[in-house]
Amino acid sequence: MPDEFIQVPVIGRVIGGHTGRLDDYKGGVESIIRLNPDFPEETLKGLTGFSHLQVVWHFSERSPDDIALHARSPRDNPAWPETGTFVHHNHRRPAGLGVSFPRVLRVDGLDVHVTDLDADDGTPVIDVVVVFQEFLPRGNVTQPSWPSEMLQDYWSDASKRS
Repeated sequence: MPDEFIQVPVIGRVIGGHTGRLDDYKGGVESIIRLNPDFPEETLKGLTGFSHLQVVWHFSERSPDDIALHARSPRDNPAWPETGTFVHHNHRRPAGLGVSFPRVLRVDGLDVHVTDLDADDGTPVIDVVVVFQEFLPRGNVTQPSWPSEMLQDYWSDASKRS
């Protein structure tokens, strides 16, 4: 197949926010999505009329050895069922992409100030788009109980991290 690999531009970087690839306590942290200087500021016109963004970013600190193409228990916890690669939301998937939905605080030039972006400082940003309510999943979103158990502290305030 001719498109087994694609090249996508890095449009910016995460400035500030989280460091250290920690699993939980991601809430309440402000960071900046700094677009590359070759973009005109008008690319962000109208963005502050929306509450949230969809941000696609790359797990750039991962090792190719981290890719896990097999079923395993989330966070290696045997209390949770083994699930396949495409059930996990982490850096062990083949493309190494993350998707987040941070809240927009303000725009200053090419800096988009956000909160609740769970990408680390320095992370390459591949795409940013506002969230349209009409593009959210249709119908009831369902899941087993283990993700809620696993992520009970994911969005807890970062200042409570021990």
